[in-house]
Amino acid sequence: MNGSLDIANLRRLYQSGELTPLKLVEELLARMAGEDAHHIWISRLDADTLRAYARTLEGQDIATLPLYGTPFAIKDNIDLAGLPTTAGCPDYAYSPERHATVVQRLIDAGAIPIGKTNLDQFATGLNGTRSPYGACRNAFNPDTISGGSSSGSAVAVALGLASFSLGTDTAGSGRVPAAFNNLVGHKPSCGALSTRGVVPACRSLDAVSIFALTAEDAERVLAVAAGFDTEDEYSLPLAPYGFDFGRAPNFRFGVPMAKDLEFFGNTEAERLFSEAVERLRTLGGTPVAVDLAPFLETARLLYGGPWVAERYLAIRDFFDAHSDKVFPPVREIIAGGRDISAADTFDHLYKLRAAKRICDAVWDDIDVMLTPTAGTIYRVEQLQADPIRLNSNLGYYTNFMNLLELAATAVPAGFQNDGLPFGITLIAPPHQDAPLLHLASRMQQALGGKLGATNHPLAPAEPLKLLPDGQVRVAVVGAHLSGLPLNHQLTERNARLVATTQTAPTYRLYALPDGKRPGLIQVQEGGAAIACEVWEMPASQFGSFVAGIPAPLGIGKLKLADGSCVNGFICEGIGVADAQDITGYGGWRAWLAGRVLIVP
Repeated sequence: MNGSLDIANLRRLYQSGELTPLKLVEELLARMAGEDAHHIWISRLDADTLRAYARTLEGQDIATLPLYGTPFAIKDNIDLAGLPTTAGCPDYAYSPERHATVVQRLIDAGAIPIGKTNLDQFATGLNGTRSPYGACRNAFNPDTISGGSSSGSAVAVALGLASFSLGTDTAGSGRVPAAFNNLVGHKPSCGALSTRGVVPACRSLDAVSIFALTAEDAERVLAVAAGFDTEDEYSLPLAPYGFDFGRAPNFRFGVPMAKDLEFFGNTEAERLFSEAVERLRTLGGTPVAVDLAPFLETARLLYGGPWVAERYLAIRDFFDAHSDKVFPPVREIIAGGRDISAADTFDHLYKLRAAKRICDAVWDDIDVMLTPTAGTIYRVEQLQADPIRLNSNLGYYTNFMNLLELAATAVPAGFQNDGLPFGITLIAPPHQDAPLLHLASRMQQALGGKLGATNHPLAPAEPLKLLPDGQVRVAVVGAHLSGLPLNHQLTERNARLVATTQTAPTYRLYALPDGKRPGLIQVQEGGAAIACEVWEMPASQFGSFVAGIPAPLGIGKLKLADGSCVNGFICEGIGVADAQDITGYGGWRAWLAGRVLIVP
């Protein structure tokens, strides 16, 4: 097969006829033959079943299936009919009769499931060593941890056995393995991906996550997998994301204060994080120092309060009857949830509410926050010798995320001198999934490098707009321009300046008789390009903005210099009967500057 398994490359190969889903399945079967030295898989679909999935795609239109012939792996706490779900515990295993909602959506979009991947048992851990199926080994150095709990899901993608994979992320399990295996790991807004058919860790906090080679691939998968599920009480539809800071030329990003940065003695990780801060600055970001202390205080609630009881509740019947079958560090953690009282629960819920109020205020000053994904990485033997403390270190930057209902994307950020990957995480409020992935894409492109551990170069990013932004663009030519008297009507509606440009050369501009406003008229002949600004505002605010526009002005479709059309100010022809033609000035600002007397 030519090139990597990233989705864009696969689609090119399928469309050209160089590859078919059946040929890809045969290639993957050859790759997976022999010993599973990294302990990636708990179970795999047999060859005949994989071929059957591929044959169902024969003759289908690639354009109608966004994941046509795309192989994916599934963490073994997510149901795939035809294989047992073990949650990393053989004695817990059951055979689901149907796919989890998220798996079904992916298959319906043309994706091919490969099998079920290894994990820290009951999704309790961030390291990948807590499994009776063997410690899952890092894709770059098998003596090093893979990260967990979604360990096998990450390594499968990094080693070229799947294009993407599903994990779960309650405390960082969809981000830490991404960082340790040079992948993108997207933890969606809570509820965006259904958890029906997922063995709970903490049901109120769980999120299904996505591992992918590129941010574009993660966005493709998210667009297919997301959606409201009436069978999942925690399901929430993704709301429009609004301002796309990920593609904006300028944005503000939070960076933890030096007092809160922790690399556990890893100077290479510290160096790479500093480089990531500078890289984000070169992309148009303005760094803003953020006090991470309230976030870290929130993180301590996760394993010091009722959410440990929720882990116990998730498998209570099994645990009470078979606790000896549970991996020792996992057993120790879950057993701690037995004695937490209702009063303790409410006490911690009150603390969380207070902490969230403090943490939410951070987003008034920044669009996105940047942190390391993990401060350091450990060898397998180190983790096994000190499993609780070192695992806790891995969650330093991740444990607060779902408690605060945030979305996050882990992104590769270079390699240490020992050849191991380092990753950073971009964090934003809920529903900002698309902007996070767009910024992650820009960071990947700025860094360059290879995909996963398969030594395939990163291809140019493919701009996508798969998720609704809920924004309306409007071009202004007069008193609504930046710094002019009516600009506040835009800014008070949370509008942001997108571009300073010109109209197509098919307009004439008139100063209306009151001297305070211009009127723009489209003409067939004798037109010129007129200076304008394009602003973007929430669609929910657009109606009130239009309602306040007085005659003879109105909103219509305005053609810009690049040929695109946006909503924009236009004028009724009768309104310019007694108006002064100021087209020659090229714009309202130029005319104002050239007047001897400026009317206020």
